[in-house]
Amino acid sequence: MIPYDEFSMFRDNATEVGLAFDAEPVVRRTSAELEDGRHLSALVWGEGDPDMVLIHGGAQNAHTWDTVALALGRPLVAIDLPGHGHSGPPKAGAANVEQNSIDVAAAIRILAPGVPAIVGMSLGGLTSMTIAGQSPDLVHKLVLVDITPGVNREKAAAIAAFVNGPESFDSFEDLLARTIEHNPTRTESSLRRGILHNAEQRPDGTWVWRHARHRVFDEQTGEQNRDHSGLWNVVSDLGSREVPTMLVRGMREQSVVDDADEAEFLRRHPTAIVERVIEAGHSVQGDQPLELARLLNAFL
Repeated sequence: MIPYDEFSMFRDNATEVGLAFDAEPVVRRTSAELEDGRHLSALVWGEGDPDMVLIHGGAQNAHTWDTVALALGRPLVAIDLPGHGHSGPPKAGAANVEQNSIDVAAAIRILAPGVPAIVGMSLGGLTSMTIAGQSPDLVHKLVLVDITPGVNREKAAAIAAFVNGPESFDSFEDLLARTIEHNPTRTESSLRRGILHNAEQRPDGTWVWRHARHRVFDEQTGEQNRDHSGLWNVVSDLGSREVPTMLVRGMREQSVVDDADEAEFLRRHPTAIVERVIEAGHSVQGDQPLELARLLNAFL
């Protein structure tokens, strides 16, 4: 068995991007118990009231934000979506963005009531927009990382190709090889860390993605293949209420946001900020974590 300590790799995260690492960060794992007995797990960074809640994309987990969190140096909460990371399964028969948003909103009320900002990437961004529609009192500022309601099957094709691969792998190296194939711009060391956070080894030595343990539908591509155009009305409402909102768009081909999406976003929310990160694809937090941290600090 390959040993795994989720709090042992922060120095590697910092070193890889040139961040000073004078002391171990204050990070703890906690959970929010939901009314039906399920739970959502989360990482709590720092001490004191959190400045933001971070919600990862489909087939990811809360550790996708580690380098961003180190660069920010702010108190924050990074939540594992239902069925992802260390969280329990999604609600039976309701594994979708709408139910995700109910679960995550409940977790926010428990772990970060009154939090100033919510940051959602990809599926986490769809979840965040849905929360803004269902529970507007929770969303005081909103950041969407490479996602709009204009996502569709064609735009998410590259993500689908990766996520819809084998549900188990004979070895860690097999899993690493596939991950490298689909993430050519990332370093091998960062992908190794990511796999250790996002997969687990079974007693027979095979490996399975954590999000595949509870798979009752394809979390990432299933949701991104659905029609989320109704969330454009949420963007319009955010605009009419002048809720501070920022769209961070990766500009490499892996991005799922195009120029038409950006234009529609600004038409519906004229005071929103759009930031283009040239050297990032869909996973801006993985490709350019320091730039994303800079943008989040400036926005807050």
